[in-house]
Amino acid sequence: MSNEILEQMDAAVRNVRPHFPVGYVVEIAGQTLKIKGLADQACIGQRIRLIGHDQVGEIVRTGQASVDVLFEGALEDIPLSTPAALMPRVPFAPHAGWIGRVVDPDGEPLDGRILLPGLKETGIQAPPPPASSRRDLGARLSTGFAVFDTILPIVRGQRIGLFSGSGVGKSTLLASLAKQVEADVIVIGLVGERGREVRAFVEKALGPEGMARSVVVAATSDRAAHVRKRCPLAATAVAEYFRDQGLHVLLLIDSVTRFAEAHREVAVAAGETANLRGHPASTPAAVARLCERAGPGVDPSGDITAIYTVLVAGSDMEEPVADMLRGVLDGHVVLDRAIAERGRFPAIDVTRSVSRSLPEAANPAENALISKARQNMGAYAEAELMIQSGLYVSGSDHRVDEAIATRDALEEFIATKGKHGPAGAFRLLQRALQAG
Repeated sequence: MSNEILEQMDAAVRNVRPHFPVGYVVEIAGQTLKIKGLADQACIGQRIRLIGHDQVGEIVRTGQASVDVLFEGALEDIPLSTPAALMPRVPFAPHAGWIGRVVDPDGEPLDGRILLPGLKETGIQAPPPPASSRRDLGARLSTGFAVFDTILPIVRGQRIGLFSGSGVGKSTLLASLAKQVEADVIVIGLVGERGREVRAFVEKALGPEGMARSVVVAATSDRAAHVRKRCPLAATAVAEYFRDQGLHVLLLIDSVTRFAEAHREVAVAAGETANLRGHPASTPAAVARLCERAGPGVDPSGDITAIYTVLVAGSDMEEPVADMLRGVLDGHVVLDRAIAERGRFPAIDVTRSVSRSLPEAANPAENALISKARQNMGAYAEAELMIQSGLYVSGSDHRVDEAIATRDALEEFIATKGKHGPAGAFRLLQRALQAG
């Protein structure tokens, strides 16, 4: 047995605490319990365990005489005066041995195998790198998708949003990016997913090839709001651990919408009012803090390239979380249900998507091709109703004529997958634009 494993085992044993301060329940309201006797020792975020019951909660508000604790699970059988123990903070210490594993937001294994913590504890609420010291965005990454290698480039250290309704191919696209984007380590945060979907994502979507370089942090939909809220924070902390080793990390968070919903539940339990279009005023700041931690690093560390998904009901890009996220990211990609229904995957609406790594990510000739492709797709979208109803007369507008001539080729190009690399993908784009 290696010395490092012995040190990890020793650290795990040293974190065991035999004694805990104990208080008692004085009030029960929904999923929140008020507990007396711990106010002078407890801090927000610490855990409380109800003695004699299999219930663990998290402190969301402290007062002079009591603390408010948000619990998961049914509380119908919890009587007043139930003793409650203040648990020590759970150490969160990522390690290279986590690669290929599925863990919860506390670093506990979810795949049925023993997992030792690393030797250095890290907080899941770390500040972002100093703004004045961060590097610029890096080189363009090969993604395995022609559209991302050209019109919507992803570069090293970029943060983009993937905006999608349910059932439009978001999870499949994420898994494909996880397997094909150039990165040393992949960290995936699955927030509020159904348990069956977590297993399907790991075993089928990612598969052994994807898991061989991935760490999956998951909090299923049945977990309490405070656990779901910690999930993307913990996933980001794992990504930061590997970034600080000088590695390039691809961070995938699915989804920020569920993170914001969990934050709302915790904030309301702590006494905030949800008056910002259904969200408390602290939500935009929480979303911004989460996203700012990704991006280019500071020498000599590596970078975190991040993709955040947003569930948009009815493709409403103005809904609160979508609006919050667009303002802090380096680009957004919109998946459209109508495109998915006609059988084109990925169902990206290029005219509504943008990568803020352009024009720097491409040379002048490549930018000219991107501009021409966007013009053709935009012209077709503007005239689509007239074209489909048979009202458009050929020759009326040369831009629309060209858009019609290249439309099928561009649709085929957007659906093109394979390891062409950016240079090969631009050659395919050029041929598509010459189709007419």
